[in-house]
Amino acid sequence: MSLQLPPLALYVHVPWCIRKCPYCDFNSHQANNDIPEVDYVAALRFDLQQDQSLAQGRKLASIFFGGGTPSMLSAQAIGQILTDAENIIGFELDIEITLEANPGTFEQEKFSGFRAAGVNRLSIGIQSFNDQQLKLLGRVHGRDEALRAVGVARNAGFDNINLDLMHGLPEQSVDAAKADLQQAIELAPEHLSWYQLTIEQNTAFYSAPPILPEEEILADIQDAGVDLLAAAGYEQYEISAYARDKKFARHNLNYWEFGDYLGIGAGAHGKITFPAEDKILRLWKTRLPKHYLEATDSQKISTSLGGHQNVFGGGSDLLLPAALPLEFMMNALRLNQGVTKDYFSQRTGLPFAVIEPRWRELIARGLVAGDQSRWVTTSLGHRFLNQVLSSFTEKNN
Repeated sequence: MSLQLPPLALYVHVPWCIRKCPYCDFNSHQANNDIPEVDYVAALRFDLQQDQSLAQGRKLASIFFGGGTPSMLSAQAIGQILTDAENIIGFELDIEITLEANPGTFEQEKFSGFRAAGVNRLSIGIQSFNDQQLKLLGRVHGRDEALRAVGVARNAGFDNINLDLMHGLPEQSVDAAKADLQQAIELAPEHLSWYQLTIEQNTAFYSAPPILPEEEILADIQDAGVDLLAAAGYEQYEISAYARDKKFARHNLNYWEFGDYLGIGAGAHGKITFPAEDKILRLWKTRLPKHYLEATDSQKISTSLGGHQNVFGGGSDLLLPAALPLEFMMNALRLNQGVTKDYFSQRTGLPFAVIEPRWRELIARGLVAGDQSRWVTTSLGHRFLNQVLSSFTEKNN
């Protein structure tokens, strides 16, 4: 193997939310009372200190606050976390710092504070502009608050805004999905994450599933939406990501390009490359906020992460060479720009020859295309991405 050290990002998980949405399968917990903000910020600092050696001299290219609902934290808390991250790891000069926020009035009041704290990209979880759909989705905001949130963000100084919007909602028609998307476009965000609602295990919707549109309608919604976005100047650069003026989500691109990232917070995941040892690790922290906070004080939870001691429990997996093609492709093949042979080798340490026979088969089936330097998923391949990815499972390598 001949691994190269990729860029480094940081994911900060805030595990609390006002109310758990019925479609959400993330590690989020309803906050019944005030969240332990001071203790949690201290725990995040300690967590990052434990992971400092994993940076291997790299500075952070991006930071993403996810959840849960990160905007439940105060601007002061966000600022302290960023100060700690800069002091412990360090920032690249052009670092992208994204914070997920709900459009509710409570969060909107904090937008100026978040911007002053150093957040330079805001991701607002709209999901729909239809009040009936928002109610079905368990959201705590309405259409008017969603519309107002973008204006508040602009007034706060944000010039890089993402809107999260779902389609394929319960009994949603093509026209209704287009109306939602058209409303988002009229707000002129730099970035749109437009993705289909899926029913995941361990969610309320899985136990009591709503009536979703039929496959034919879902396909029509997808086709109509892609055309609508293209006409409005939004470039699709990933299956569900669209941007104007090349304002791609750099943090997400790092995931899709198989870069490295530290993960701090309850249930946070990370991926770290060790070129000197020819290995790549996946690592994660204990999920429950209570246990995460307890670990800060007791330091009794300790698991070995390839020589790295993690006092926050969780664990790690060594990515074996046989698993690396799928790990790489399940991210990279979501990108419209595709992947290069050299890039595959740099990120995995494997020669492209180990997967070239699979590429030849996929080309013959019309699922991928490309020349000798770059390979991309075709529109047909994107529609049947699971079939494409199945070619890179361990049994096929």
